[in-house]
Amino acid sequence: MSARGGPRDPPAARPATTIVDVYAERPFPGLACVWRRTTSSAAVGRVVPDGCTDIIYSTATGQLHVAGPDTVGHVTSTAPGTLFGVRFGPGVGPSAFGLPAVELRDQRVPLSELWGPSSRLEDALGAASDPCSVLASAALARLRETPPDPAVGAIASFSGNVGDLARTLGLSTRQLHRRSLAAFGYGPKVLHRVLRFDRAVKLAWEGVPFADIAHRTGYADQAHLAREVRELAGVPLGQLIRS
Repeated sequence: MSARGGPRDPPAARPATTIVDVYAERPFPGLACVWRRTTSSAAVGRVVPDGCTDIIYSTATGQLHVAGPDTVGHVTSTAPGTLFGVRFGPGVGPSAFGLPAVELRDQRVPLSELWGPSSRLEDALGAASDPCSVLASAALARLRETPPDPAVGAIASFSGNVGDLARTLGLSTRQLHRRSLAAFGYGPKVLHRVLRFDRAVKLAWEGVPFADIAHRTGYADQAHLAREVRELAGVPLGQLIRS
Protein backbone atom coordinates (compact mmCIF):
# COMPACT_ATOMS: atom_id res chain seq x y z
CA MET A 1 0.00 0.00 0.00
CA SER A 2 1.37 3.41 -0.94
CA ALA A 3 1.41 6.45 1.29
CA ARG A 4 -1.81 7.64 -0.37
CA GLY A 5 -3.58 4.31 0.06
CA GLY A 6 -3.37 2.94 -3.52
CA PRO A 7 -1.79 -0.33 -4.63
CA ARG A 8 1.83 -0.41 -5.64
CA ASP A 9 4.39 -2.90 -6.92
CA PRO A 10 6.47 -4.63 -4.25
CA PRO A 11 9.78 -2.86 -3.57
CA ALA A 12 12.98 -4.23 -5.04
CA ALA A 13 14.90 -6.44 -2.66
CA ARG A 14 17.62 -4.65 -0.65
CA PRO A 15 20.61 -6.11 1.13
CA ALA A 16 19.90 -6.78 4.77
CA THR A 17 21.31 -4.10 7.10
CA THR A 18 22.94 -5.28 10.29
CA ILE A 19 22.35 -2.94 13.20
CA VAL A 20 25.21 -3.07 15.68
CA ASP A 21 24.68 -2.16 19.34
CA VAL A 22 27.48 -3.54 21.47
CA TYR A 23 28.24 -2.68 25.09
CA ALA A 24 31.28 -4.00 26.96
CA GLU A 25 32.98 -3.09 30.20
CA ARG A 26 36.19 -4.15 31.87
CA PRO A 27 37.67 -3.66 35.35
CA PHE A 28 40.19 -0.89 35.93
CA PRO A 29 42.14 -0.47 39.20
CA GLY A 30 40.78 2.40 41.30
CA LEU A 31 37.51 2.64 39.37
CA ALA A 32 34.29 0.65 39.21
CA CYS A 33 35.02 -0.10 35.54
CA VAL A 34 35.72 1.39 32.12
CA TRP A 35 33.28 0.75 29.28
CA ARG A 36 32.48 1.34 25.63
CA ARG A 37 29.26 1.24 23.62
CA THR A 38 29.17 1.14 19.82
CA THR A 39 26.00 1.69 17.82
CA SER A 40 25.62 1.75 14.04
CA SER A 41 22.38 3.71 14.15
CA ALA A 42 20.53 5.99 16.54
CA ALA A 43 19.54 4.00 19.62
CA VAL A 44 17.28 4.50 22.60
CA GLY A 45 18.02 2.98 25.99
CA ARG A 46 16.99 3.24 29.62
CA VAL A 47 19.47 4.34 32.28
CA VAL A 48 18.59 3.31 35.83
CA PRO A 49 20.00 4.32 39.22
CA ASP A 50 23.14 2.54 40.43
CA GLY A 51 24.73 5.12 42.73
CA CYS A 52 27.62 5.65 40.31
CA THR A 53 28.99 8.64 38.39
CA ASP A 54 30.45 8.41 34.87
CA ILE A 55 32.60 10.49 32.57
CA ILE A 56 31.55 9.84 28.97
CA TYR A 57 33.35 10.67 25.73
CA SER A 58 31.48 10.61 22.41
CA THR A 59 33.39 9.95 19.19
CA ALA A 60 30.42 11.28 17.23
CA THR A 61 30.61 14.74 18.78
CA GLY A 62 34.07 14.78 20.38
CA GLN A 63 32.42 16.00 23.58
CA LEU A 64 32.88 14.98 27.20
CA HIS A 65 30.19 15.03 29.84
CA VAL A 66 29.54 13.79 33.35
CA ALA A 67 26.52 11.66 34.25
CA GLY A 68 25.64 12.21 37.88
CA PRO A 69 23.96 9.75 40.24
CA ASP A 70 20.34 9.12 39.27
CA THR A 71 17.29 8.81 41.47
CA VAL A 72 14.94 7.39 38.80
CA GLY A 73 15.25 5.66 35.46
CA HIS A 74 15.13 7.72 32.29
CA VAL A 75 15.18 7.08 28.57
CA THR A 76 18.23 8.28 26.62
CA SER A 77 18.95 8.65 22.90
CA THR A 78 22.37 7.77 21.48
CA ALA A 79 23.73 8.90 18.12
CA PRO A 80 25.58 6.44 15.88
CA GLY A 81 29.21 6.02 16.92
CA THR A 82 31.12 4.91 19.98
CA LEU A 83 30.89 6.12 23.56
CA PHE A 84 33.79 5.54 25.94
CA GLY A 85 33.27 5.88 29.67
CA VAL A 86 34.83 5.57 33.09
CA ARG A 87 32.59 4.71 36.01
CA PHE A 88 33.34 5.76 39.57
CA GLY A 89 31.99 3.55 42.34
CA PRO A 90 29.26 4.96 44.59
CA GLY A 91 30.52 7.92 46.61
CA VAL A 92 33.80 8.24 44.71
CA GLY A 93 33.22 10.38 41.62
CA PRO A 94 32.14 13.69 43.16
CA SER A 95 35.48 14.12 44.93
CA ALA A 96 37.15 14.08 41.51
CA PHE A 97 34.84 16.88 40.34
CA GLY A 98 35.15 19.11 43.40
CA LEU A 99 31.39 19.27 43.71
CA PRO A 100 28.93 17.64 46.15
CA ALA A 101 27.15 14.70 44.54
CA VAL A 102 23.76 16.16 45.37
CA GLU A 103 24.51 18.99 42.87
CA LEU A 104 25.12 16.39 40.15
CA ARG A 105 22.10 14.26 41.00
CA ASP A 106 19.99 13.44 37.92
CA GLN A 107 22.21 15.79 35.87
CA ARG A 108 24.26 15.51 32.67
CA VAL A 109 26.95 18.20 32.76
CA PRO A 110 29.74 19.09 30.29
CA LEU A 111 33.04 18.09 31.87
CA SER A 112 34.47 21.52 31.08
CA GLU A 113 32.04 23.07 33.57
CA LEU A 114 33.71 21.05 36.33
CA TRP A 115 37.33 20.75 35.20
CA GLY A 116 37.67 23.84 33.08
CA PRO A 117 38.77 23.79 29.41
CA SER A 118 39.11 20.18 28.22
CA SER A 119 40.56 20.65 24.73
CA ARG A 120 43.85 18.92 25.64
CA LEU A 121 42.00 15.90 27.01
CA GLU A 122 39.70 15.83 23.96
CA ASP A 123 42.73 15.93 21.65
CA ALA A 124 44.37 13.06 23.58
CA LEU A 125 41.16 11.03 23.38
CA GLY A 126 40.82 11.66 19.65
CA ALA A 127 44.35 10.36 19.03
CA ALA A 128 44.22 7.41 21.46
CA SER A 129 43.95 3.77 20.49
CA ASP A 130 42.35 3.13 23.90
CA PRO A 131 40.36 6.21 24.96
CA CYS A 132 39.19 4.42 28.11
CA SER A 133 42.74 4.34 29.46
CA VAL A 134 43.17 8.05 28.74
CA LEU A 135 39.94 8.87 30.57
CA ALA A 136 40.86 6.59 33.46
CA SER A 137 44.28 8.19 33.88
CA ALA A 138 42.72 11.65 34.02
CA ALA A 139 40.09 10.51 36.51
CA LEU A 140 42.60 8.80 38.81
CA ALA A 141 44.88 11.84 38.76
CA ARG A 142 41.97 13.91 40.09
CA LEU A 143 41.19 11.33 42.77
CA ARG A 144 44.78 11.43 43.99
CA GLU A 145 44.44 15.19 44.43
CA THR A 146 41.09 15.00 46.23
CA PRO A 147 40.44 11.52 47.70
CA PRO A 148 36.89 10.45 48.56
CA ASP A 149 35.41 10.82 52.03
CA PRO A 150 36.87 8.00 54.16
CA ALA A 151 33.37 7.20 55.44
CA VAL A 152 32.15 6.25 51.95
CA GLY A 153 32.75 2.51 52.37
CA ALA A 154 30.95 2.30 55.71
CA ILE A 155 27.97 4.31 54.50
CA ALA A 156 27.62 2.29 51.30
CA SER A 157 27.76 -1.05 53.09
CA PHE A 158 25.30 -0.24 55.88
CA SER A 159 22.05 -2.17 56.00
CA GLY A 160 20.67 -1.40 59.43
CA ASN A 161 19.61 1.54 61.55
CA VAL A 162 20.89 4.95 60.44
CA GLY A 163 21.34 6.04 64.06
CA ASP A 164 23.56 3.03 64.74
CA LEU A 165 25.65 3.84 61.67
CA ALA A 166 26.03 7.47 62.77
CA ARG A 167 27.20 6.41 66.23
CA THR A 168 29.66 3.94 64.72
CA LEU A 169 31.17 6.77 62.64
CA GLY A 170 31.13 9.22 65.53
CA LEU A 171 28.62 11.48 63.80
CA SER A 172 25.20 12.88 64.50
CA THR A 173 22.46 11.67 62.19
CA ARG A 174 22.33 15.15 60.63
CA GLN A 175 26.08 15.10 59.95
CA LEU A 176 25.79 11.63 58.47
CA HIS A 177 22.99 12.76 56.18
CA ARG A 178 25.00 15.77 54.95
CA ARG A 179 28.09 13.66 54.26
CA SER A 180 26.00 11.06 52.48
CA LEU A 181 24.41 13.71 50.25
CA ALA A 182 27.86 15.15 49.46
CA ALA A 183 29.39 11.78 48.58
CA PHE A 184 26.50 9.89 47.00
CA GLY A 185 23.81 12.42 46.13
CA TYR A 186 21.38 10.56 48.40
CA GLY A 187 20.74 10.26 52.12
CA PRO A 188 21.65 6.87 53.67
CA LYS A 189 18.16 5.39 53.33
CA VAL A 190 17.76 6.30 49.67
CA LEU A 191 21.31 5.11 49.00
CA HIS A 192 20.44 1.72 50.50
CA ARG A 193 17.38 1.47 48.23
CA VAL A 194 19.40 2.35 45.14
CA LEU A 195 22.24 -0.07 45.85
CA ARG A 196 19.84 -2.91 46.72
CA PHE A 197 17.95 -2.23 43.48
CA ASP A 198 21.23 -2.31 41.54
CA ARG A 199 22.13 -5.70 43.04
CA ALA A 200 18.69 -7.02 42.15
CA VAL A 201 18.95 -5.86 38.53
CA LYS A 202 22.36 -7.48 38.12
CA LEU A 203 20.99 -10.78 39.39
CA ALA A 204 18.04 -10.50 37.01
CA TRP A 205 20.45 -10.04 34.08
CA GLU A 206 22.16 -13.25 35.20
CA GLY A 207 18.84 -15.10 34.91
CA VAL A 208 18.15 -15.58 38.63
CA PRO A 209 14.41 -16.14 39.29
CA PHE A 210 12.71 -13.03 40.62
CA ALA A 211 11.54 -14.69 43.85
CA ASP A 212 15.14 -15.73 44.58
CA ILE A 213 16.35 -12.22 43.83
CA ALA A 214 13.91 -10.78 46.36
CA HIS A 215 15.16 -13.19 49.04
CA ARG A 216 18.86 -12.73 48.27
CA THR A 217 18.76 -8.94 48.21
CA GLY A 218 16.64 -8.38 51.32
CA TYR A 219 13.22 -7.48 49.92
CA ALA A 220 10.23 -8.61 51.97
CA ASP A 221 8.90 -10.62 49.02
CA GLN A 222 8.65 -10.57 45.23
CA ALA A 223 5.85 -8.00 45.33
CA HIS A 224 8.09 -5.66 47.31
CA LEU A 225 10.83 -6.13 44.71
CA ALA A 226 8.37 -5.38 41.91
CA ARG A 227 7.19 -2.14 43.56
CA GLU A 228 10.75 -0.92 44.11
CA VAL A 229 11.76 -1.66 40.53
CA ARG A 230 8.77 0.22 39.15
CA GLU A 231 9.52 3.22 41.37
CA LEU A 232 13.24 3.37 40.60
CA ALA A 233 13.31 2.18 36.97
CA GLY A 234 9.87 3.26 35.75
CA VAL A 235 9.14 -0.16 34.20
CA PRO A 236 8.68 -3.74 35.49
CA LEU A 237 11.82 -5.81 36.07
CA GLY A 238 11.06 -8.18 33.19
CA GLN A 239 10.69 -5.30 30.77
CA LEU A 240 13.83 -3.62 32.11
CA ILE A 241 16.10 -6.57 31.42
CA ARG A 242 14.62 -7.04 27.93
CA SER A 243 15.21 -3.41 26.93
